[in-house]
Formats: sequence, structure tokens, C-alpha cells
Amino acid sequence: MLEIAESDGATLLPVKIVPGASRTKYLGEWQGRARIAVAAPAEKGKANKAVVDFVSKLLGIHRRQAEVVVGLTNPLKTIRIEGVAADFVRAALQPRRS
Repeated sequence: MLEIAESDGATLLPVKIVPGASRTKYLGEWQGRARIAVAAPAEKGKANKAVVDFVSKLLGIHRRQAEVVVGLTNPLKTIRIEGVAADFVRAALQPRRS
């Protein structure tokens, strides 16, 4: 289960980034973290920007509402998401059933 938390009116989303993928996509849960493949390389903050862009688009929020707050140079990161409840984030990361 994803270990999503709320703190000071924001949601904290733990993620595991897989940089250099063929495309950016959500890969599911990994050890309590959202595992996200990003097409950007892990250099000069490109993977961080890509994961924030992906999460923002997935949640339908402005990019400024999300930022990497832990793990800037590590594949294990925490993204702080302003103005979105933890339950909404959890629901957005559920697999789609056809």
C-alpha cells in the first residue's frame, strides 16, 4: 500500500523514479512508494522536472502545486503536493479497469 501522508495542508507522495525510460508512466507500487518511469535522464534535475510534470498532469493541478522536497539527487524522492487530499492522490494512482 502506498504510504501517502498529509502534512500542513499538503500531501506527501513517496516515489521511486526510474529515469531514462522509453516513456513516462506510472509503474505501480514499490515498497510503499509510487514507482514512476520517466523518459528524462537523471542529470541536471531533468528527471525531477519530468516526475513533477507527470504527477501534476495526472492530478490535474498546476505544476507549481507540486515539488520534490526530499531526494533531489536520489531515485527515492518525496513530492509535496499542495491543495490536494491524500485520498485523491491515492485514487488517481489506482490502476484503470476497462
